[in-house]
Amino acid sequence: MKKGVLLVNLGTPDSNNTGDVRKYLREFLMDERVIDIPFYKRWPLVNLIIAPFRAPKSAKEYKKVWTENGSPLLFYGIECKKLLQEKLGEGYHVALGMRYQNPSIESALNELKKQDISEIVVVPLFPQYASATTGSVAQKVMELTRNWQVIPDVSYVQHYHRHPLYIKTFADIGNKYLRSHDYDHVIFSFHGLPERQIIKADINTCCKLRGEGGTCNRKGYRKNTFCYRSACFETADLIAKELGLPDDKYSVCFQSRLGKDPWIQPYTEDTIIDLTKKGKKSVLAFSPAFVADCLETTVEVGEEYKEIFEENGGEHWQLVESLNDHPMWIKCLEDLVKGNEAHVPELFD
Repeated sequence: MKKGVLLVNLGTPDSNNTGDVRKYLREFLMDERVIDIPFYKRWPLVNLIIAPFRAPKSAKEYKKVWTENGSPLLFYGIECKKLLQEKLGEGYHVALGMRYQNPSIESALNELKKQDISEIVVVPLFPQYASATTGSVAQKVMELTRNWQVIPDVSYVQHYHRHPLYIKTFADIGNKYLRSHDYDHVIFSFHGLPERQIIKADINTCCKLRGEGGTCNRKGYRKNTFCYRSACFETADLIAKELGLPDDKYSVCFQSRLGKDPWIQPYTEDTIIDLTKKGKKSVLAFSPAFVADCLETTVEVGEEYKEIFEENGGEHWQLVESLNDHPMWIKCLEDLVKGNEAHVPELFD
């Protein structure tokens, strides 16, 4: 019997038309793990306010990233599926699903079911664990498989934000820019989350965000592996160490705020403005929460933040592309599927 591998990314609209973008936003934002408020509040907020008004603007943004192969998120997902299948060989069957829209997780699971597989390894394509991403994928897989007559062994890769090959791939891509230009500063911009979701995930009750005016110590690694904010800082520090960057040469920040509630900080926009005030003219920007180019990397980090940087006196802004179909990234996926133990450097021995 074969072993099944289920790669899952967030998802993308079926097209860049407003109607398809609206449909995608509704499914995405109605997830109780994404907007974690009661249904009676979430439904009107998403369906009557956010999706109707945001869809036309988002559709224009999707047009900027759309290629002849469609969405880059989907295109690179398909490429990774093919390349990983080649690397794993005949003993495995790799399927690709999106948490929202197509190809759906359900269609991918049905594909695996037809292969008479003995077990399934679920690999959410989110390096840092968060309830709204990895947690949502796990919940969906459990909901879809619970009524199968024969339920195979199902395991989940919950995070790999410190896996050496993931770290080395980002460093390898970034190095080509560092070799060609003398940058004043490097930023690592991660997707943001509401602070309340970080606190909810605090299984060790050590979260410093608790209480009014709470602050978080960035170096609290491994006290709670499932703290998204801490995992992001660890990722940035490991990539910076691989690149040989001193502490004062890089910053970590968080993008994509939504609503009035506080999100994890520091915010990317604030960090950019602060850097320009300090006279930084040339910045290299990583977005390591994403393993494939998408709206949040190409447009938000690559274009919108570049505009903010230049409006405030900056001169040279360069986005580091994502892992996409890099050979070392495919090797990392193989390691994750096979459960290979990889040496993880201790930052603070």
